[in-house]
Amino acid sequence: MKIAYTVRCAFDSEKVARAWMEWLEIEHLRDVCEAGALSGESVWLDGEGLPEGQAICEARYTFESRRAFDDYVERHAPRLRQEGLSKFPLDLGLTYSRTVGEIRSTYPS
Repeated sequence: MKIAYTVRCAFDSEKVARAWMEWLEIEHLRDVCEAGALSGESVWLDGEGLPEGQAICEARYTFESRRAFDDYVERHAPRLRQEGLSKFPLDLGLTYSRTVGEIRSTYPS
């Protein structure tokens, strides 16, 4: 079963959020895919239910299996996360959260 992995980042500064998205789209999506993800996408969230004064962005990845995701987490994620934190330290007003789940169905399949 395929795995969905989402990294959400909330920013106090829209300027920092835009720089983070540029890095994500130019480098990081590719790096995670080269490390095992089937695909990656960037999403700039907007609309109802979002906190006032924050920009929120997501990186969404699909992995072929739990095994492929676990391999990514064990072998590649520490290095790639550290690269991101060195470019965008948390003291710039970033807050990360991550979710992982099985993709149960897609349409169209």
